[in-house]
Amino acid sequence: MNDPIVYLNGELTPLSEARVPVLDRGFIFGDGIYEVIPMYRRKAFRGRQHLARLFRSLDSIGIPNPHDEAGWNALIDQVVQANGLDDQMIYLQVTRGVAKRAHAFPKEVVPTVLIMTNPMALPPASAIEQGVACVTMEDRRWLNCQIKSTSLLGNVLAAQFAAENEVTEAIQFRDGFLSEASSSNVWVVKDGQISAPPKDNLILEGIRYGLMEELCAEEGIVLQSRRITREEVLAADELIISSASKEVLPVVKLDGQPVGSGRPGPVFGKVYAAYQAAKARL
Repeated sequence: MNDPIVYLNGELTPLSEARVPVLDRGFIFGDGIYEVIPMYRRKAFRGRQHLARLFRSLDSIGIPNPHDEAGWNALIDQVVQANGLDDQMIYLQVTRGVAKRAHAFPKEVVPTVLIMTNPMALPPASAIEQGVACVTMEDRRWLNCQIKSTSLLGNVLAAQFAAENEVTEAIQFRDGFLSEASSSNVWVVKDGQISAPPKDNLILEGIRYGLMEELCAEEGIVLQSRRITREEVLAADELIISSASKEVLPVVKLDGQPVGSGRPGPVFGKVYAAYQAAKARL
């Protein structure tokens, strides 16, 4: 995919030729919403849930939804077929559109719609078999994390902190309680049970959140949603992170110290196997 084909405002075009005006509010203000959908064998994994979250996010900031579910699926299919890969990561972005620079919403503006794709790049086998390392940091982002906004500077800074520490993720805490990582949800395992932060405005409800609830029910694993202290995270038997691109990964080292036994644990093993089985059912 040297020059992938993208959809931009009604047209399919090579990425290298795609252009957005400087006054697009996505560029000026980060005034937009995005979504990422994994495609396995050219089929969307949890596609309906991803589009539902896109619709919620658009509604929450007052951007008119340019398409219904069928319309979005048709456009996504065009991009998937145009790029000819079986496994892709589809990226959707809708900004409020192009208008004179002013903070308040402009009137009668047409949203900018972009759909692009990248080859699926799953974690290496070593990350699954040996686990990954993470660091902790204070969560300094805004208080509407449930909106999947293109305004991602807080997440960018957290990801950079992880990169500078040569680890996979930065796990964040707000006022002493677990929120999420820079681009992942975090799952805490103790005594064979999984706990996760509540689905509120302090985290983005990852599509894997609902999937994890389903997988745990299938596997007979107790999963509870509640506030989790930093001390509980540091004392966990296992830590798991999840996202569309990471799927599920075991965290075996946090701030340089081992998590539990320092190896991927049995709960992760069950969840990972159930995740792969769910993909196979597509």
